[in-house]
Amino acid sequence: MTDRRPIASRDTGWARWLTRALARRSVTPNQISIASMGFATAAGLCLWLGAGAEGWLRILLLLGAALCCQLRLICNLMDGLVAVEAGKGTPDGAFWNEAPDRVSDMVILAGLGYGTGMPSLGWAAAAIAILTAYIRELGRATSGENDFCGPMAKPHRMAAVTLAAVIAAFWSAAPILQAALWIIAIGGAVTVIRRSHRIISRLEQG
Repeated sequence: MTDRRPIASRDTGWARWLTRALARRSVTPNQISIASMGFATAAGLCLWLGAGAEGWLRILLLLGAALCCQLRLICNLMDGLVAVEAGKGTPDGAFWNEAPDRVSDMVILAGLGYGTGMPSLGWAAAAIAILTAYIRELGRATSGENDFCGPMAKPHRMAAVTLAAVIAAFWSAAPILQAALWIIAIGGAVTVIRRSHRIISRLEQG
């Protein structure tokens, strides 16, 4: 197990090119992490407004939400690469690596909940998403290992929101987005239970 989330795109050509481009500029990893919250907030607003919109406005808003979710993930990838690969890490980098992610999960899932008329489920899904990260950090603190297992780790949550937003842009929005929210909430709960079980097992084995 690794301290870094296993991401296949980390070793792709475009990721290496973008890392070099950012490293040559005065952009810091912390600024990239903060930008991820901006994209997440835009995604949450687009989901909130787009779920009840009609026609071209719905298409534009929901496709915008899907795009912003992916831009959030690119920021999440780039902040680590610029910090580690380009040697721009700072003493407070660990904070900025984690805290913006929790805000991003919250605003995206809450926005999805309000957009679909299910704000309670949106906040519940957001709380569960934050809990998955807490359990991961608890595992690192107690057993020295980060556990990024799913079925609803951060990349899986964003993939679900992105796919649902793209489909909902051209079909009946509310049922598709509501289904995605239920899948994220239930899958997140399963992730919490699974990670907890794996932590306990490692501790029992010494």
